[in-house]
Amino acid sequence: MATIEECRAALEKLSDSVGRAEGDVRAATALDRSVSCHITDLDVTFAGRMTDGRIDVRETLTGPPRQRADIRLAMSGDDLVALVDGDLHFAKAWGSGRVKLEAGLRDLLRLRKLL
Repeated sequence: MATIEECRAALEKLSDSVGRAEGDVRAATALDRSVSCHITDLDVTFAGRMTDGRIDVRETLTGPPRQRADIRLAMSGDDLVALVDGDLHFAKAWGSGRVKLEAGLRDLLRLRKLL
């Protein structure tokens, strides 16, 4: 089971990867939105903002998100690490229910370029 530190490191790695993106992927991440990622098996939520093509984790909270973020993710710690490492395909994980993504329609349409 992934630790809180491994999950935070995975989110940092994801942020770095998104920050280096170009073209359609870069455009998809050029949002200014609040973001939360609930790690279900650890019952921890990372909360922050997606801005300037980066994900800035500002808080680590015990339990589910306290506020409704614009973009909300939920998954196990192992799935987060596997997604970021490229061992788990997001679309398959989302389709099977291993990863939950909630956002407004406009944000979902932009984020689909990342899939």
